[in-house]
Amino acid sequence: MRGNRGLQTVLGLSSRTLASCWEVASRSLSTASELKSVLQEKIPKEQERLKNIKKNYGSQELGKVKVEQAIGGMRGIPGLLWETSLLDPEEGIKFRGYSIPDLQMKLPTATPGGEPLPEGLLWLLLTGEIPSKSQVEGLSQELRARAKLPAHVGKTLASLPAGTHPMTQFSIAVLALQPTSEFAKAYSEGIHKTKYWEPVYEDSLNLIAKLPAVAAQIYNNTYKGGKQIAADPNLDWAANLAHMMGYDDEEVLELMRLYQTIHADHEGGNVSAHATHLVGSALSDPYYSFSAGMAGLAGPLHGLANQEVLRWLVDVKKELSGTPSADQVKDFVWKTLKSGRVIPGYGHAVLRQTDPRYICQREFAQKHLPNDEMFQLVSKLYEVVPGVLTETGKVKNPWPNVDAHSGVLLQYYGIKEENFYTVLFGVSRSLGVLSQGVWSRALGLPIERPKSMTMEEIEKKFAASQAA
Repeated sequence: MRGNRGLQTVLGLSSRTLASCWEVASRSLSTASELKSVLQEKIPKEQERLKNIKKNYGSQELGKVKVEQAIGGMRGIPGLLWETSLLDPEEGIKFRGYSIPDLQMKLPTATPGGEPLPEGLLWLLLTGEIPSKSQVEGLSQELRARAKLPAHVGKTLASLPAGTHPMTQFSIAVLALQPTSEFAKAYSEGIHKTKYWEPVYEDSLNLIAKLPAVAAQIYNNTYKGGKQIAADPNLDWAANLAHMMGYDDEEVLELMRLYQTIHADHEGGNVSAHATHLVGSALSDPYYSFSAGMAGLAGPLHGLANQEVLRWLVDVKKELSGTPSADQVKDFVWKTLKSGRVIPGYGHAVLRQTDPRYICQREFAQKHLPNDEMFQLVSKLYEVVPGVLTETGKVKNPWPNVDAHSGVLLQYYGIKEENFYTVLFGVSRSLGVLSQGVWSRALGLPIERPKSMTMEEIEKKFAASQAA
């Protein structure tokens, strides 16, 4: 107590304020050690599990590879271990075995009946367990404690030329954080490979914690004249992102919680996840590997797809003014297809039903913005497009995916800067790919090195058998 009174005198704090500070610090430390201790308990069991899989099933075939798969981007080849999520053709994405409706029902929320807190999903991805409300609150607090950006990151972003794409800025900011890597330091000091996961865990939580501030700074520099907004010490991770961008309406905070939860992971084969895993397999630290993943996310066939959808919706609205009929929409869809273009936001390589991520966004819109014209147009397309695509006979999955909806929600709440949408996607994706990165190091997964072939080798291999 004497020490506390001395500290109280030096800092000029009331006894109540000082007690509150101690409580906050203690809760944060206990939560941090609790999350890490859960992992420390689970990792040896999962290491033994993987060892048994190798021993018992190592020589078994997962599937045969066709030439068309090798040429077609290795699509559908089962060749990657990814623990944090699995894409089921019928149920959609499942995070550690839980569907999106499961998450909405089971994960803690900021308000009764609200959207899941992404911190709860992070806990689930790392541990495989649904966290309690107090565990999520403690993790929110821990992330806030890790969230401050080094001064040089802000200076780096401010020095970039006007017009630099937000995703370029995002990747640069992540790399600017790399000198703080605890894994890079530990590796240079000779850390044993069985301990790799611990500094990777610290890097991952540090990076996840800082990404809302990075994204908000990019947003404000690019679109709001450079004025920055400080984090609110009472807000959770996703809500603080919206707040620092200048959006404080409770519905926007709820949308950001939903958005950051549903975009977090999509198993390991998509470009951003696979690129992060590939670079991490070389023991590049989480900053290098996540930056590589974000370079992939920036592609129009991946993370930029949601803004492609939005631009197409704007075109539809221009041509079909007012509230178009189903027949008008159907004619426009056919016109788009006959011009050689696809319907953006529809179809999926794996899913064979409407994307559950689309459904939960639709439910959010029905609850909060049922009369919005753009939402009504999206709903009309949902009624019409699957039938048209089925009629063509060329589409395996005619249903909408997540990108068909997200841009409309962001636009409604005033976040109209389409080029920034992929940054929001990237902040969310950190939860999944970095959680898997911790487990990749804990399980001792090796460097990724698939065998490649030339066209000549393929021709030789099959020409001989055909001649026979």
